[in-house]
Amino acid sequence: MTTTEKGLVISDLHVDVETEAGPKSILKGVNLAIRPGEIHAIMGPNGSGKSTMAYSLAGHPKYTITSGSVTLDGTELTTLSVDQRAKAGLFLAMQYPVEVPGVSVANFLRTAKTAIDGQAPNLRTWVKQVNAALGRLDLDDEFSSRSVNEGFSGGEKKRNEIVQLELLNPKYAILDETDSGLDIDALRIVSEGVNRYAAQGDRGVLLITHYTRILRYIQPDFVHVFVDGHVVEEGGRELADELEENGYEKYVKALV
Repeated sequence: MTTTEKGLVISDLHVDVETEAGPKSILKGVNLAIRPGEIHAIMGPNGSGKSTMAYSLAGHPKYTITSGSVTLDGTELTTLSVDQRAKAGLFLAMQYPVEVPGVSVANFLRTAKTAIDGQAPNLRTWVKQVNAALGRLDLDDEFSSRSVNEGFSGGEKKRNEIVQLELLNPKYAILDETDSGLDIDALRIVSEGVNRYAAQGDRGVLLITHYTRILRYIQPDFVHVFVDGHVVEEGGRELADELEENGYEKYVKALV
């Protein structure tokens, strides 16, 4: 299905995950729309389904979409493969980036860029772009020769994700707890990278987090409370402050 509607639009999304006991319902009717130029923050307690939503949007095979729709600028994503979703303009920064032994950061980035664009970037220009992006994330040129995420610190893994974000420059970025495990300096550097991406004005960001500390650096246009597999409250930056002060208890109790 293709329409002319702009945005990453999630409509009544239901998702199951396979367990030893059989399928378990995790997402129970998610409705959310991220328009170009908007930053949305998703906050919620552990086990509420936030990461499930992120991986389901990206096409992880562990998760089965049982009903609902996800469109990116009018193109239905749920029928597309993982690589097709990436080519359509979707990016996922993972909470726990995986190691890829034997594949250098430089080769990984160039392969990804070639796959997204359909042609290889000019090598000389590309090397300059990669080194510039690494520098902005406070990583030296030698970083590109290391195997992807192998032996990386938590901060290096997350900064490497933002290097990918800057170089691939997707239409919409899903950042799954990008702030987890970061010290204050790495948090600032990563946040600056996200802000540079968002400052283009026509990109959309879906930022999943437990804490408000990253929202001191990245100002969301909308904050959503996610509990028991769906959005239960929406507001502005002030909602994040309320959650920091009072937690999720009232939202969890309201579902009992």
